[in-house]
This record gives sequence, C-alpha cells and structure tokens, in this order.
Amino acid sequence: GDGGQGRMRRAGIEQGAEATSGQCFTQGWGRTGRMLGGSHQGCYLVVDPDGSVRCGKPASVQQSQFLLELHRSGKWTLQLLDSKKYLESDGEDVFCISRSPSPYQKWLPQLAMHVHIVLYNPTHQCYARADADLDRVWVDTPVPYLEECGFVLRFRNGMYHLETSSHKFVSRVEKLAKKPSAQTAFNLNLKPRCLAFLSDQDGCVLYPQGKRGRLCLGDNPKEEEEWFVIKRCPQWVSLKTKAQRYVSIICDMEVYAGSDKVTPKSVFHYEFDPDTSAVQLKTVNNRYLAQVMANGRRMEPETNFRALWHYGKIFLQAFNGRYLGTMPFGLVVASAMHPGPGEAFGVRLANRSFLVLRGRYGYVGSSACHDVLQCNLLDPDCIELLPCKPGIYHFQAYGRSFWSLSSDGTFRTWGKFALNFCLEIQGSNILAVLAPNGYYMRGDRSGTLLADSEEATNECLWEF
Repeated sequence: GDGGQGRMRRAGIEQGAEATSGQCFTQGWGRTGRMLGGSHQGCYLVVDPDGSVRCGKPASVQQSQFLLELHRSGKWTLQLLDSKKYLESDGEDVFCISRSPSPYQKWLPQLAMHVHIVLYNPTHQCYARADADLDRVWVDTPVPYLEECGFVLRFRNGMYHLETSSHKFVSRVEKLAKKPSAQTAFNLNLKPRCLAFLSDQDGCVLYPQGKRGRLCLGDNPKEEEEWFVIKRCPQWVSLKTKAQRYVSIICDMEVYAGSDKVTPKSVFHYEFDPDTSAVQLKTVNNRYLAQVMANGRRMEPETNFRALWHYGKIFLQAFNGRYLGTMPFGLVVASAMHPGPGEAFGVRLANRSFLVLRGRYGYVGSSACHDVLQCNLLDPDCIELLPCKPGIYHFQAYGRSFWSLSSDGTFRTWGKFALNFCLEIQGSNILAVLAPNGYYMRGDRSGTLLADSEEATNECLWEF
C-alpha cells in the first residue's frame, strides 16, 4: 500500500494480483467487486474483531471478504464487506477500523510473478514484439518464440517500466527510450487472471493501433483491446547434435538434424510435467515431437521424454525406453539402448540473450551494500548470456565485465576473463546453474549467492 508495503510483505500477502483470487469482479473505474485476499500458500487476509489484520485461516468468510474498488491511478481500495471498514496502513501497521475514506486506504498492487514476461492481446490474438531497429513495439506475433517478445516489467517508485529484450523502454512518446524516466513510467491496472493494461498519468492507455498493431498511447480503445494477458516468458530451446547440426522439422512432420542455422523450424517449446517429470517439445505449429515424428498431440504418450542432463547437454529417453540420436544422413530416431556422444544434444535458449534469476529469497543481482552478488533483491539484474560451446554460456553483467568466482564460492561482476556456466532446465521456467568450479549455484539464507552445492537442491533452483 501507500504506507504499509513493508508490513504486508512480512505478512506474506504483499504478492499482489497473483496472490489474490477475485470473485464477481466488475470492470470499470470506480466500480467494485467482491474478492478474497488469499496467498499462494493457502492463507488469507484475516480481519479480527478488534480491527487488527493478520495472515491465516478465517473463522468465517466475513473476516476475509472485501469489496474491491479500482481507481484510475491503478490503486485499489479494499473495504471489508461485513463491517464496511477500510483496509489501511499508517506506514508501519496494517489495520481495518475506519469507515471514512482516506489516502491511507489506497493500495498499489505489485505482481508476484517473475518479471520476465510476454504480453498477449486477446482481442488481436497476438503477442507484443519489440522492434529495436525502428524503436517500436508491435502486437503482431501469434507464437512468442522470438526473443523480442520478452519484456522485463520493472516496478520502481510505485510505477511500472516495460523494458524490452534490447534493454530499451516503452515510452509515452511512442519511440523506445534508452533509459527509464518519467516518460517510461506507467500505471498497471489489473483484474483477475493476470489481465492488465498500462496507462499514463493523463489517463491515456497503451493499446495496438493501425493495421500493423503498433503499441502506443491513445484514449479510444475498441473491444477492450487495451487489455493484455501477462504470462511468463516461455522457454524455447534449440537442440544441436555432435555434428553441429540443429534438430529441425522437415515438411511439418519429419525430424532431421541438417541445418547449420537456427530457424523457426528448429526451435521447440520445452514443457515440463511436475507430476511425472516428463518433458515435451512443442513446435511453433503447436505439434509435439513424438519419438521420430513431429506430428504428435499433447496427450499421446509417445510425446513424453525423460531428460538427463550432463554439463549443459541433454539426453532424451523416448517412450520406448531408447534414446534419441541421429542417423548418418541426419534423421532423428529413438534407437540407442544406452546414451553416448551421438545421443547428446547441446541445448541453447532460443529466445533469451539474458537471464533474470529468482530464487527462494529473491532476485539475483548486485547491491551497493555488498561487493559480492546477492540473491535476495527486489529489483533484479539482467545477466547477459554469451554462448560458448553447446550448452555452455559465459555470464556477463550488463554493460560491464564478466562474472568472476572466488575460492570461497562467491561471485563478483568485475572479472576480466570469461568463465563457463552450464544451464540445466529442471522444470517450467526453472533451471539449475553449474558453476565453473563444478558446484551448483545456490541462494544462501544470508542473501549471498554461492557455488558450493554438489547436488541441485531446492536452494539451487532458479526461476528464469
């Protein structure tokens, strides 16, 4: 909120729009709807009879049911439905005792989801895409496999800044800006299911305009075309064989390793089932790799693979128990009983030139208070990825030098020489990082980023 943001974070419910579940929500400024303030851990925002607020299990729904009112500034007012009292803060404590409106009762929602996102427009059925050459953003891409479809949603001083993959910023003056400023600051207006639109201080909104769908400010959107669905930036990968050829789809069906360049037919959406640990690879045409063909459907068991990682390379065990490999003429088949060099594929993130890492304690980045990299930050650094050998990257601080690794397992950003890091995808937008010293990178409870884990434990898993 305007005054109690820190307290709300400590209560575990600051998570904002993603941590609330809306009911009977009505769109429109000054309009209201009912909501329950629930966290992702199953607890709720509970108001006790004396007006104190806590996070827990309500004795009755009346303790946690609020009337939500939207304001043009993007802020929310929450009024307890039963007592008609407003949720407010004095800058330290959060309470619910007053029936009279005041500035202390306006709350600013902050998205809890990872800041690396894509923006899907349901009206145009396309994703936003940044054009670095023309300094424009277009809403024209049906499948977000391009790096340019990714954005970083920065939250600073109560406003949002939309950063492109080339580290420019969406601006009120239509052309992309090189640095964040008042011209790149927007209000984020939310409603359930992560629907949102961006508006400026004058009430104009960003929406696609013209035949090409140029994203720019206006005051006359039609058919709710200003609303975007905010989604996690998907993980698209390419697979490279020992012969330095990319796995590609030929004639929309057959799978060959014959191309020496990455094309739309050689990128796959890497999907992970947390219940079975099965991996599925989806093409840009929405079909799935199925052992030796690319015509599978999601529910078919032949589209499931078991992934084994080894220093940035992956072995894929098919449904028949055999491993994917390539024939001498390039055909990809599942025939090997045991994995060998011919069954190893180098994995490269096809739609990311940088990483934004978030662990269990916060984001990874540098801090003015520490000379080593931290893992508990609210505002992340972008880690530039410099591809090396297949599956191996060099890490570089944006616009600066390489990551360096000390003997005590800590990292700094003033290295003169490039070091090798291996990435292993361990889930949906989850990866582990094998550091140059042979240990996995983990986030310590103290806030220090370390490379000292022999196994990829929970502290070694990073949202990206």
